[in-house]
Amino acid sequence: MSTGSKKIAGGSFILDETDFNQVVTPEDFTEEHRMIAETTEQFLQGAVLPRDEEIEKLNYELTVDLIRQAGELGLLGAEVPEAYGGLGLDKLSSTLISERFTKASAFALSVGAHVGIGTLPIVYFGTEEQKQKYLPALATGEKIAAYCLTEPSSGSDALGAKTTAILSEDGTHYVLNGTKQFITNAGFADLFIVYAKVDGKEMSTFIVERTMEGVSIGPEEKKMGIKGSSTCPLILEDVKVPVDHLLWEVGKGHLIAFNILNIGRFKLAAGCLGGAKDTIELAAKYANERTQFGRAISSFPLIGQKLADMTIKTYALESMVYRTAGLFDVGLAEVDYDSEKVGYLSAKAIAEYQLECSINKVFGSEVLDEVVDEGVQIHGGYGFIQEYRVERNYRDARINRIFEGTNEINRLLIPGTLIKRGLKGELPLLERAQALQEELMNPIPPVQFDHVLEQETHLIAMAKKIFLMCGAQAVQNYQLKLEEEQEVLSHLADMMISVFAMESALLRTKKRIAKLGEAKNELAIQATVIFVHDEFEKIDQWAKEVLAHMAAGDVLRTQLSILKKLTRKTAVDRIGLKRKIAASVIAAEKYVI
Repeated sequence: MSTGSKKIAGGSFILDETDFNQVVTPEDFTEEHRMIAETTEQFLQGAVLPRDEEIEKLNYELTVDLIRQAGELGLLGAEVPEAYGGLGLDKLSSTLISERFTKASAFALSVGAHVGIGTLPIVYFGTEEQKQKYLPALATGEKIAAYCLTEPSSGSDALGAKTTAILSEDGTHYVLNGTKQFITNAGFADLFIVYAKVDGKEMSTFIVERTMEGVSIGPEEKKMGIKGSSTCPLILEDVKVPVDHLLWEVGKGHLIAFNILNIGRFKLAAGCLGGAKDTIELAAKYANERTQFGRAISSFPLIGQKLADMTIKTYALESMVYRTAGLFDVGLAEVDYDSEKVGYLSAKAIAEYQLECSINKVFGSEVLDEVVDEGVQIHGGYGFIQEYRVERNYRDARINRIFEGTNEINRLLIPGTLIKRGLKGELPLLERAQALQEELMNPIPPVQFDHVLEQETHLIAMAKKIFLMCGAQAVQNYQLKLEEEQEVLSHLADMMISVFAMESALLRTKKRIAKLGEAKNELAIQATVIFVHDEFEKIDQWAKEVLAHMAAGDVLRTQLSILKKLTRKTAVDRIGLKRKIAASVIAAEKYVI
């Protein structure tokens, strides 16, 4: 791996410059990574996609059989340590598998729920006995897992769960009662990771087996999309769960839930990346085949513009996803899985990048929504017909903005997490904000740009200052009441999301240039330039809205004057650059950067 192994603090990207050598990119994949991706692709093409229509009709037996076939190839055990029958691979490898699996539509969700939120709680928080008992079977698909947090009365408010666990008088087991809702894989899962409150108070996590008396499954939900995946309620009626089925400790359930959700959010973004690439390929091929007015519709500039926009945003998403995978690989490498404190160590390592996980989730799900929407538009009326796969991509994509915490909740978490880290002294947030205030009182000289990506580097630096300026003003204005200003927090989150996305694309492109030169990276440079300028203009607008809400009169005029100086830039020919990107996508009939 041609990257450094220096651990980077979560959230520090908004304060510091990052060396592109410290960023993991798809160009860093080893031969082993490529083999894993190829194995996944071959399995999908040979075993899964030919049965696509049967899977979509919700065939339990077929889905379970295919999951077990994936297990035989090692595709379920990437993140299970070798000592427990898995492959013990890095996050890059499991991310590649997640991205590639997306072509399998709802089947990808069945696999993803099993290997991610279903299995990882035991990997990271299980006892030695629990790992030996369950992980080998989960790694092969002999046993299939489901994750059970949501309840009819608690969705985003996970801690509002009402399922209870009461310790028996003899201390041998807990009695669980409650109903979990919208549980992926519930129709055929063997194990359920269930969250319940001990004595109705302390959120805790239990491994519940399907065969336990009192466990029953409700009917399948009739869903808008992801129809080939099982989604049912899990009903627990006086279920006796042995005490050795408790994960980690009583009262630590919220830590398991939130950290596993962090991993789930990241994996969701990887899936969105695969979905975006798949849709670009479908749209480009269709645009070349479909003729109107005597010519292929791909020759019309407005169709090309759509394909270019889809590709540019997907490049940014791809850059973010693998950058984050690299962060996890370094952070989790420090975890000693033989330690008695493995639960605390795992929770700490995962929580370090909870902010980046939320950023990936929000950006990935919204990019995919834009890409599938334009994919349908390029197909015209046929995009509305089920015979064309893009119609399913459109329906299946919609759940991602709800899964793993709604995008609204994640937007509130992003700045909230940053501020908490600053107050705890984990990031020099307050110091940087104070230094910026002093800096902004001085004149800001105009800057000239002579080299490739020089202006874009400057714009990202300015975007960080704009965020700090607005964020510091918000904290000063509202203090403890800031959490009530959800529109302000949402705009601050969007600024951070844009900064992380812009910087990820920029660092990746710079790394590519350092390796192969500018001439061989023209598409990457063009995409980065357009993306940075597009996002920077959004940040300018969000900042104006936030500042206008927090101040008025001379104070506002002064702030807007400073903002105007921070947002000075030279316009670029976005139309011309997009035409070049579109031409490459149309020629290749797939995502090409």
